[in-house]
Amino acid sequence: MRRAPAGEGAHRTAAGGAREAGGTRHAAFTRAERTKGAIAHSLGAVSPIQVPDAPVVLSSASVYPEKTPAAFEIAAKLGYDGVEVLVSSDPASQDIDLLRRLSDYHQIPVTAVHSPCLVLTQRVWGREPWGKLVRSKEMAEALGARTIVVHPAFRWQREYAREFESGIARMQDETDVVFAVENMYPVRVRDREVVPYAPSWNPLDRDYPDVTLDLSHTAMSGSDAMEMAKQLGGRLSHVHVTDGFGGQNLDEHLIPGRGTQPVGELLEYLAEGGFGGQLVLEVSTRKAADRQARMRELAEALAFTRLHFAQTSSASGRPRDRRERLALLRRRPSAPPRRFAVDGGGTVDDKGTVDPGES
Repeated sequence: MRRAPAGEGAHRTAAGGAREAGGTRHAAFTRAERTKGAIAHSLGAVSPIQVPDAPVVLSSASVYPEKTPAAFEIAAKLGYDGVEVLVSSDPASQDIDLLRRLSDYHQIPVTAVHSPCLVLTQRVWGREPWGKLVRSKEMAEALGARTIVVHPAFRWQREYAREFESGIARMQDETDVVFAVENMYPVRVRDREVVPYAPSWNPLDRDYPDVTLDLSHTAMSGSDAMEMAKQLGGRLSHVHVTDGFGGQNLDEHLIPGRGTQPVGELLEYLAEGGFGGQLVLEVSTRKAADRQARMRELAEALAFTRLHFAQTSSASGRPRDRRERLALLRRRPSAPPRRFAVDGGGTVDDKGTVDPGES
């Protein structure tokens, strides 16, 4: 099957652009277009800023310990472009009909499905790993999602691990939904390193056609996230935007900008390269005191991502730094003041602009 490479994602009729879902176009899919228009209007014809079409998506894992329905509600309120559903022990995350109703009600599409391949989800949808992927594919196809996120096999899943790479390739040939294998990490036990994944935790070692790059996992593995992204090239089709420090075997999933990973630099690199995959905020907000505190953190994560994921260049052609970009975004032409009159019946009459010379 021929699929468009990652660089062509802006032209796909999937989550990166306007997609038809059951005959109804989701308003969420036009947010990127509206953002582009708003920026161009505010900066005038000289604006060097372009916002690529890749959607910025909220993982349902980011609202834990709240449940899956909360992810749709929060995504809609904050202006995310979609939801990545992590299939978990939460019954709502496994119910295709309920997920479709949530998507329709909040006008937030399901753009990706994260297969239940975590240690904590080993019993979800049974214990047979290929069966989990089949059900993930069926869910993604039913909901119009374009990506399935999957982890490499655990070492103790010997037969599954032995056939993992070829099996993913066979399943990919059966569907237009992309299987994006996620980078993982070794763990350290006392003085030695233990690798719980097979055939490898590192996607650079394998030939998966599509890869998910998770920046909390690059922190855990001590990988150079920028170098990994560059080596993956067009195979990089999905990003878990997050952060971390990487010490003490902690998969932290911090709000981007709060750890040591080059999150902003990576987003700018992807924007300049015309990345057409999905940017998914998969962060931990479990310590948030309440819903409002959680929403503030997720709003911060969204703002960080949108700020950095923009194509910008100066008149000389060099990329602009963040301070220049902020200055450009704030340079909004002020509209001339206008005079209005209200008659006794409450009708408002626009009298036109005010002459600057008038007192």
